[in-house]
Amino acid sequence: MAVRWVPALVVAALWWWAVLRMALVPGRVGFVEGAMVAGGWGLSLLPVHVASEPSGRSGSTRASRRRRSAGGSGPS
Repeated sequence: MAVRWVPALVVAALWWWAVLRMALVPGRVGFVEGAMVAGGWGLSLLPVHVASEPSGRSGSTRASRRRRSAGGSGPS
C-alpha cells in the first residue's frame, strides 16, 4: 500500500516546491516550475464527481429507479 503513496507524495512535494519558488522568487522561476504549477492547478479544476459507473447501473439514476419502483409515471 505504501508503494502507491510514495509517487503521489513525491509529485505533491515537487508541486509545492514549485509553488513556493514561484511565490518567493518570481524572477528566477523557469519554464519547468511554471508548467508544473499550471498543470497541478489545471488538474485541481477537473470535476471529482466524474467517474465511470459500475457495470449494471449505467443509464439510471437513483431518482429514476425510485420512480420505476413506485409504479407511477407521474402525478395524476
